[in-house]
Amino acid sequence: MKKIILLCLLITSLGFSQEIALLKYNGGGDWYANPTSLTNLIKYANQTINTNIKSKPARVEPGSSEIFSYPFVHMTGHGNVVFSDAEIINLRNYMLSGGFLHSDDNYGLDQYIRREIKRIFPNNDLIEVPSNHPIFQKPNLFANGLPKIHEHDDKRPQAFGIIEKGRLLCLYTYETDLSDGWEDPQVHNDTPEKRKQALQMGANILMYAFMK
Repeated sequence: MKKIILLCLLITSLGFSQEIALLKYNGGGDWYANPTSLTNLIKYANQTINTNIKSKPARVEPGSSEIFSYPFVHMTGHGNVVFSDAEIINLRNYMLSGGFLHSDDNYGLDQYIRREIKRIFPNNDLIEVPSNHPIFQKPNLFANGLPKIHEHDDKRPQAFGIIEKGRLLCLYTYETDLSDGWEDPQVHNDTPEKRKQALQMGANILMYAFMK
């Protein structure tokens, strides 16, 4: 608990003000799925971990220079994702320079995001992030790793990432539907406990993206 308090104080002392963005990608997938999720996550983070994130997330395209203004970029959807060669280079430079991309499979994204991440980092394997990784430790402890929010194919939730020199460059969350759990309560039939878990895990991801 003392470590969490000190971390929150550090954020506050830095005058920490950030803006996050939703990735508007091409390929036909519904990048605009879960329209209330990031707004609710921002509100939760600002209230619980003392961030000062702008209340409305921005929208950014993968090839835009504006992406470098956002320490955290989120993408979700149910279908195809296609990045151009120029967008691949831009996304690689974004993550290598400290930006963090979180991809959340909203059921149907899996095969496409795996293909595109391999294009971004052809020399790196997308590996499962272990439960003892810092992203599962603070400010909320998830001793067993990624929580399960929604059931689809009765598979366990998994978090995958590209890790280079000990740093997690991006996170892909699979078989969990975190961003569904961030949406307005009336949108999905998530229990209050599941929604709380989703928001807590989202706060962990944001904090890792900001502080890494």
